Amino acid sequence: MKTIRLIAANFIFTAVFAVSAFAQAQDAGKIGLVNTFAFEDSKAGITKLVTASNSIETEFKQPAAELETLLRRIQTLQGEIKTIQDQLNNPNTPAAVDKTKLQASGQAKATEYEKLGRDFKFKQEDIKARLDSRRQVVVGPIYQDVMKALQEFAVKNGFAVIFDGAKLEEQQILMAFNNKYDVTKEFITFYNARPAGTTAAAKP
Repeated sequence: MKTIRLIAANFIFTAVFAVSAFAQAQDAGKIGLVNTFAFEDSKAGITKLVTASNSIETEFKQPAAELETLLRRIQTLQGEIKTIQDQLNNPNTPAAVDKTKLQASGQAKATEYEKLGRDFKFKQEDIKARLDSRRQVVVGPIYQDVMKALQEFAVKNGFAVIFDGAKLEEQQILMAFNNKYDVTKEFITFYNARPAGTTAAAKP
C-alpha cells in the first residue's frame, strides 16, 4: 500500500507541476506541444529514429515469430481443452465416447497448456529485457540528440516551453488542446533537415 500511495503522490506532483509550468508559460511566451510517439512513425517520423527502430525490429524478428508461434499453440490448446470440457459436461454426449480417455486427454492438454504458459511468460520477459537493452544502445543516443535539438528548436522559434503532449495525454493530465500549439511536424522537419552527422548543441 505504501508503494501505491507513493506512486499516486508522484503522479499528483507531476500533474501539478505540468499545470503550473503551463500557466507560467502563458505569461512568458509561446507554448508548444509535440507528440513523441510520432517521432518513430514509419512514414512521417524522424528518419534516424525510424532507421534505428527498423534495425532493431529486424534483429528481433525471429524471436518475435517464435513467441507468436508459441502463443498460437497456447490458444489452440485452450480451444481444445474447452471442447473436451464441454463434451464431459454435456449429458447428451454419446455413450460410445469413452469419457475416461477423454478426461485423460483433457488433463494432458491442460498440463501442456500450463507448461507452455510458463514458457511463454519466460520468453516474453527475456525478449522484452533484451529489446529494452538494445533500444538503449541503438536508439538511446539518437533520442538524446533529438531532445537536445528540441531545446534548440524551442529557443530558435521563441517557445517558452514545449510539452510532450503524448505523455501528458497518456497520464490523463492533458485532456484537450488547440491544434495550433502542436509543433510535431515542424520539429520533425527541422530535425530531418539537419546535415548528416550533425549533433545538436548541448543545452545551455
